[in-house]
Amino acid sequence: MRAAASPASPTPALGAGAALVLAGIVLSAFNLRTAVTSITPLLDVLGREFAFGATMAGVLGMLPSAAFALFGVATPAIAHRAGLERTALLAMALAAAGLVLRSLAPGTPVLIAGSLVALAGAGIGNVVLPPLVKRYFAARIGMVSTLYIAVMQMGTILPALLAVPVAAAVGWRISLGAWAVIAVAAILPWLGVLWIERRADSALARVHDRAVLPGDGAPELVAPPPRVRTWRTAIGWGMALMFGMTSLMTYALFTWLPKLLTDAGASPAYGGAMVALFAGLGLLGALVMPAIAVRVRNPFPIVFACAACQVAAYAGLLVAPMAMPLLWVSLLGLGGCTFPLALTLLNKRTRTPAGSAALSGFTQGMGYTLACLGPLLFGLLHETTGSWTWPFAMLAASAVVMLLGAWQACKPRFLEDAWQQA
Repeated sequence: MRAAASPASPTPALGAGAALVLAGIVLSAFNLRTAVTSITPLLDVLGREFAFGATMAGVLGMLPSAAFALFGVATPAIAHRAGLERTALLAMALAAAGLVLRSLAPGTPVLIAGSLVALAGAGIGNVVLPPLVKRYFAARIGMVSTLYIAVMQMGTILPALLAVPVAAAVGWRISLGAWAVIAVAAILPWLGVLWIERRADSALARVHDRAVLPGDGAPELVAPPPRVRTWRTAIGWGMALMFGMTSLMTYALFTWLPKLLTDAGASPAYGGAMVALFAGLGLLGALVMPAIAVRVRNPFPIVFACAACQVAAYAGLLVAPMAMPLLWVSLLGLGGCTFPLALTLLNKRTRTPAGSAALSGFTQGMGYTLACLGPLLFGLLHETTGSWTWPFAMLAASAVVMLLGAWQACKPRFLEDAWQQA
């Protein structure tokens, strides 16, 4: 399963191994957001169940970006020691365990703990999937990126759409916990990949009459010098700001869009449906953006158009949220196309799996650290001022910062070249 010539070269995936790796990537991608959007439409229900208010709702909204930030930093080192495939397996095991634990929560502390475990798995998966694509499907980055980002968006849409109806029919615990089934399914391909690797390693050991330890890690990933130098590059910070501000705006809206609309007179189910529409238009971006990113030298004009859509949506939701909610949420969804664009650029701005892993870890670690502020600040500004004006002003300012980052991230150059110059 791994290249024999050089640890820095991408491994071609062939035969049954290719099918298992692709299945693992796709199923893992579905689980990267189920822990996020399965809970936000139910925050009012959970608030009544566990007696918490807007501040705790903001904390729960902040947890995804906090977990993604922490594990964005930690995952490259984990993959370096354990290997990409074992790290992907760990991610899905944590996602399944956390979703089950959260559904069994007797109170707020266990609800938070279960969320953190599930989001730890998602955070590891966020970072490990791009280098897996780079390693096994280097000649088909655009196609495989389109597939896995599209599936990730489906894993964002369906929980938001089904959360309230399923909770009304069979209870919030099943509504939260049912998604663990798909996380368990995502474990199986990685077990198959590791079994094939073990057989290949054993055969190699017999041929060369030597001991080979199965699972020799990912030695090409995150050698200390590249990891240290990434933070000193304009590409690294440009990607972090572009990705971070996109995520900040997205998670603020995932958390607060249902409440904003219900306060304006909509039903909770309608609020959940609008979150699903928001995520659903991200599916359109997932289908289109990777193909565009691999063909366009500098996609900054696309980012500018996305920022304009976001600011227009903020103005509409602030002034007249129920006048044209479909239009406002559609503009939000189109603005969020910078997310799949940023994920694709992780591979387009690097030459090797090592570069992809280093840029993915730094971008997602720093980006999600910044994104933590979104749901919490949005909630605090709303609770402090009693209006939505300052929260939306904060999001508009975030769109400007995203553009500043995108100016650097979209320039046609490679991280490895910046390492040499650092």
